[in-house]
Amino acid sequence: MCVFCDIIGRKSEAKIVYESDRVIAFLDIEPISNGHVLVLPKVHVDSITKLSQDYLVEVMETAQHIVKVFENDYKHSGYSIMQNGGECCDFGHFHLHVFPRVKGDGFGWKIHR
Repeated sequence: MCVFCDIIGRKSEAKIVYESDRVIAFLDIEPISNGHVLVLPKVHVDSITKLSQDYLVEVMETAQHIVKVFENDYKHSGYSIMQNGGECCDFGHFHLHVFPRVKGDGFGWKIHR
């Protein structure tokens, strides 16, 4: 069983910040920054290409809502959204990383050539 499916099924604990019939969002246990949230569908798929349009729309609407919370409540200067899919999906369950950013926080992409 997948660790995210365990959270959805309440077999594992998480600090849930949002939940609907299709989507769940909770705090990352190894955050990139304070407020780092994972947003995922309640169906087990490993790729955005396997996610139905209805689920995809709700995942993105949830991410948008979380970014608005960052802007309104935390006054962060920005945000990042990341996703790895297919064989590069760490946990085998599609999820978005949504986290607040502060200008000059040092976060960035590393390109290995």
